[in-house]
Amino acid sequence: MFFAHLRKMKTEFQNPVKYFIETEKKSILINDFIGKTLKIEFTGEINCIKCGAKTNKSFSQGFCYNCFTTAPETEECVLQPEKCQAHLGIARDMEFAKEGCLKSHYVYLSKTSNIKVGVTRESQVPTRWIDQGAHQAIKLAKTPYRQLAGEIEVELKQHFADKTQWQKMLKNITEGEELLEAKLRAIELLPEHLKKYIIKDDNIWTIVFPHQKNPSKIVSLKLDNNPKIEGILTGIKGQYLILDNEKVFNVRSHSGYNVQFEAIENRNPVLF
Repeated sequence: MFFAHLRKMKTEFQNPVKYFIETEKKSILINDFIGKTLKIEFTGEINCIKCGAKTNKSFSQGFCYNCFTTAPETEECVLQPEKCQAHLGIARDMEFAKEGCLKSHYVYLSKTSNIKVGVTRESQVPTRWIDQGAHQAIKLAKTPYRQLAGEIEVELKQHFADKTQWQKMLKNITEGEELLEAKLRAIELLPEHLKKYIIKDDNIWTIVFPHQKNPSKIVSLKLDNNPKIEGILTGIKGQYLILDNEKVFNVRSHSGYNVQFEAIENRNPVLF
């Protein structure tokens, strides 16, 4: 049994991916709980992941309202990179922007539920793909700062999805052409002034997630409505814990929640 102030699960890119939940004292390898009955109990307390203040509601995955409206981590360009103004010297926190926005970014194509276009900092490869549940990804372009990557994404999301259909992702349903074909098509679709950022790296990253069974139907659990969650952990994908009763728990969306975890060895293991 252990307590945790939930954050996005940390990961290690291995085969399969390793997942960790952080406590005050140590990192807990959640892969070790697969096949065991997992109990998650909400204590009723939520603390902002930025300032630590108690809050009745979590905004933007873990922030109190004040931090949501002022913190650089929740600035508009986090979700809309094309609106970033850091390269113009405009940001909530320029020191933060120097490390987050004014660094090299990749535009990529990934296979989650479909072919998806996205943007990530160079330092977040392959973490970004793991977090979204992609089982394959390829780099398309490299830019010196965030806004330019967002500009390329805006051009391409007219032709490719820019959001993951999370239910299909968890069911392991994929649609669309192969990534190399998609990359060639994307290059042709870009206007000439953006093609100079295309890179020749055609390596396809393959990501294997730890699981015993893909769910056929999905019910997403929220601690606000279900303060006690229990089920056999059958897998982990993206930031989701997958339970045997076709239910899933999104750890990242509960950032800031204080919970108690307990993993129980099953006397009569369930075969999948």
